[in-house]
Amino acid sequence: MISRSEKEAANFLGAGWSFPPLFDRHHHPQASVVMTSDVLNIKQSLWVLFSTELGERIMLATYGSGLRTKVFDALTETLANDIRSLIFKTVLDWEPRIDLTKVEIVESKPLDGVLKIEIEFTVRQTNSRSNMVYPFYLTESTLPPPPL
Repeated sequence: MISRSEKEAANFLGAGWSFPPLFDRHHHPQASVVMTSDVLNIKQSLWVLFSTELGERIMLATYGSGLRTKVFDALTETLANDIRSLIFKTVLDWEPRIDLTKVEIVESKPLDGVLKIEIEFTVRQTNSRSNMVYPFYLTESTLPPPPL
């Protein structure tokens, strides 16, 4: 059994619903929502943030990244710089738990129109470093699968 202090230590960066929402039916007679915390919660929050279009959330019209406006643009250095700027501004506005240290735009599959947005960040509370890769599809407007 996990002690109270271990739970507090595990959740001090914040906790929230997993993304995509999952339900635990094995440990509870009634299904309960699976929660995530720490760096996994931050990565899932970033995933939701980057996948949300500006104006998509009615009560938070400025929440989101605006990445989908770049879907059918040709890959140029200007586009890469625009995406990098969008990521930095979005994280600055909506994810106060981290500081971005690096954002790289890498053309992963040029014929398929896939970019990798590689993000390195430092968690402010713990000063620990982490990273994630967000795939961005230039030829489709579908969302990538979330991190697990």
